[in-house]
Amino acid sequence: MKDLDVLDPFLESASFVIQQVCNVAISRGEMAEKEWIYPENHTWIRIGMTGQVQGTVYFGLQEELALRIVSAMMGGFPVTEMDEMGKSAISELGNMISGNASTILSSRGVTVDITPPLFLLRQDLKEVTGTALTAPLDLQDMGRMEIQMLVVD
Repeated sequence: MKDLDVLDPFLESASFVIQQVCNVAISRGEMAEKEWIYPENHTWIRIGMTGQVQGTVYFGLQEELALRIVSAMMGGFPVTEMDEMGKSAISELGNMISGNASTILSSRGVTVDITPPLFLLRQDLKEVTGTALTAPLDLQDMGRMEIQMLVVD
């Protein structure tokens, strides 16, 4: 199975879940292979994969976008800082996306188990290097989400 075939269900799932949670249209950018990047002012969710595909998927959200998503998840209540409740909400978003993606993969004959989501900040990612498969999702006027996947061969 090609890496693109593994990333696509995560993009499909993220588009569906975020569209439902935030009531916002999603446009998907092109998938590309590039050096792993972790930009400033981003919040990250890490999901591990085991089974027929082994690797790690990182969901990167601009901090302001993460706060907007948390606000939408909390019924529109304004959120101005990423507190423990916000971290939990964003982690749950990663869990919903990844669970849905593993279901899509399963329907395509690929068995993948996912690890619980881990909320990370930029300083937590210093050790991550390599070539990642990546694609952006634009959430109308809310911002941009980067999905980066590192697959272990």
